[in-house]
Amino acid sequence: MLSAFLHAPTLSFLCSSSSSPQPQPKPRPCLSSMASSSLVRIAVVGDVHDDWDLEEDANALQFLKPDLVLFTGDFGNENLELVQDVAALNFPKAVILGNHDSWSTQQFSSKKKDRVQLQLECLGQEHVGYKRLDFPLLKLSIVGGRPFSCGGQQIFRKRLLSARYGIQDMEGSAKRIYEAALGTPEDHLVILLAHNGPTGVWTCQFNHYLRPIGFSYKSIRRYFLQVLAVN
Repeated sequence: MLSAFLHAPTLSFLCSSSSSPQPQPKPRPCLSSMASSSLVRIAVVGDVHDDWDLEEDANALQFLKPDLVLFTGDFGNENLELVQDVAALNFPKAVILGNHDSWSTQQFSSKKKDRVQLQLECLGQEHVGYKRLDFPLLKLSIVGGRPFSCGGQQIFRKRLLSARYGIQDMEGSAKRIYEAALGTPEDHLVILLAHNGPTGVWTCQFNHYLRPIGFSYKSIRRYFLQVLAVN
């Protein structure tokens, strides 16, 4: 679990899971003006992969007292029960589903609701794939990236994305993310929540949890210049 602290006009983050000292990034100017200078605490939870204890992990979040919790996906191989537990957590939150969350389902069933559909239903508006979720009290807007992504230049689960979102290719995907960000309140900081960047899994020496999109996200960097990315 990573606890991120956003404070206008600087940004810093701490990772509690590391056993050895990690280099700390230099504070960056806030990329969007915020009306309030109060501290905003964000807990980021990613790649749970079935390793989730509802009582213990809920207590850990209670201990952190976050203003917002961001889940970056891969709860398990379509682990509906775990996603239901996460959806029931009494925290302001935003979620993006990863490739393991659509591990077996290649297309939506016309006869019954599959586990991908049920995950999306229980998350409701808190699943931010291709849309924006505003938190006015925090002066934050979360813009969701491509759901079920495993990175790279190929679309994973294209039939799912086509059926639910009308996405056919990477260009269309980038456009939908851009459109989701349109209309963001001017005084909000924008955070892009995605499961994976375009380079895919295991291609970086270490994860950059907070990253300026314009430097690395090739598929959408033409649309975004000053946005924070969480993946």
